[in-house]
Amino acid sequence: MVRLKDIAAKAGVSIMTVSKVLRDEADISAKTKARVRMIAEQMGYVPDSSAQALRSRRTNLFGLIIPAATDPMFARVVLAIEERAFQMGYDVIIAHSLNLPEREAVLIRRLLSRRVDGLFLSPLYRLTPTAPIYVELLKRAVPTVLLGHRAPFCNQFVNVETDDLAASEAITHHLLQLGHKRIAFLGGPPYSPSAQERFEGYRRALRAVQIEPDDRLIFHAGSTIDDGAKAALQVINESTQATAIQAVNDLVAIGAANTFLSQGLKIPRNLSVTGFGNVLTSEHFYVPLTTVRQPKHRLGDAAVELMLRLIRGERPEPRRLPAEIVIRNSTGPPPAL
Repeated sequence: MVRLKDIAAKAGVSIMTVSKVLRDEADISAKTKARVRMIAEQMGYVPDSSAQALRSRRTNLFGLIIPAATDPMFARVVLAIEERAFQMGYDVIIAHSLNLPEREAVLIRRLLSRRVDGLFLSPLYRLTPTAPIYVELLKRAVPTVLLGHRAPFCNQFVNVETDDLAASEAITHHLLQLGHKRIAFLGGPPYSPSAQERFEGYRRALRAVQIEPDDRLIFHAGSTIDDGAKAALQVINESTQATAIQAVNDLVAIGAANTFLSQGLKIPRNLSVTGFGNVLTSEHFYVPLTTVRQPKHRLGDAAVELMLRLIRGERPEPRRLPAEIVIRNSTGPPPAL
């Protein structure tokens, strides 16, 4: 391992001078700085981050906890956070909660033990108004930004989120404008604030045209492709006479669409289908999916901006970003009677 005294010996300067150069202090000439830095680089010197952390009381580390890297909703959010962190000289430790609250609590404590300068966290939603680990996190006063909507147990933290309510309302309006009146809604987990907003947007759009939501057209689907497939079978078996399906997310929409296609229905000739999220698969599905494009990269950028303000001791407001509809081949007019 190359040490400061090795660089000092080769450069013909004192150890203190080398230390000041590497800290970019002002009382060293530009010529000396350039020469010492060149020698340090040639010798392969790597700063001791642990020692630096002890001196500065900062680790230049961010913690990032998401459910799973395989979740397509997080890929661009994580990329944006990592890109911005890299530009600022931070490294990011990524951990996966796997949708297990106990694991989430362990990961939060582990990252805190690493003395991260800030924590990005996609919360695991629960119905309880409080969660001990979030109470503990609040007491630790570590700068924390939530990736997603707030709920009662985590509403003390700043967050970034998509305006799911307006986006869901807009996609229901799209189906109504095509002439659909019987629109089935495949809902997500009842404890998820984003799923609740998407359902509320659906209801508001219907009521705006004097259509009262029909409980026979509302199905609990969950959040996965398998969940969507099961919900689609319910739609078929219960003879809903739906002419369009509005799913809580793209994976549910794709699972439902696969089932409809396997049953001989044609999309959109017999049935229109919409999703939410604009994951990569939605564009390349057998019938490209009409959906809502969430601003994933901008959400990641906004999360880092909030984090920087928290680190500076400010109290920033949460960020709520608009989304837009992407109209593809899976929606069309209802079949003629």
